[in-house]
Amino acid sequence: MPIIKQLSTRIVYQNRWMTVREDTILRPSGAEGIYGVVEKPDFVVILPIEGDSIYLVEQYRYPVKARHLELPMGSWEDNTDADHEEVARGELREETGLISHNLQYVGFQYLAYGYSSQGYHIYLAKDLEMGARDLDAEEEDLVTKKFTLAEFEAMICAGTIQDATTLNAYSLAKLKGFL
Repeated sequence: MPIIKQLSTRIVYQNRWMTVREDTILRPSGAEGIYGVVEKPDFVVILPIEGDSIYLVEQYRYPVKARHLELPMGSWEDNTDADHEEVARGELREETGLISHNLQYVGFQYLAYGYSSQGYHIYLAKDLEMGARDLDAEEEDLVTKKFTLAEFEAMICAGTIQDATTLNAYSLAKLKGFL
């Protein structure tokens, strides 16, 4: 398998949530090139399922200038070493107020390994109990909505739900027999 060698790296941009770096690389052919890499901490995505219904969150997504429906997801930037199951429980409660008494690990996927090292852990949350939400400042406009699984799948097919992580997490859980 051809290996690309990193010759140098430099940070182009950095903030609390991400680092963007540019690497000078040497290809197996001997040709030099560059790679732009976005480094972000891994995150969790949670499928809160109650009977034949699913809970989604809707919020404004600045990069695409629109509100979108998606599964609850997130990371703890201030504690990137936290256990991903603990993060899943915390993010579910923070964003939706839901507490899961049956959290099952579905798997791990990369978000977009063509330009980013970030991945995500997928959890199925069942046996749900409603509690209080605890939104971050960045989530002040977030609302939780409940849909039947049939409505959810119809929204995917109609293009109403456009978040690839949401579609991937649901599809993986379904293909593995969790749903």
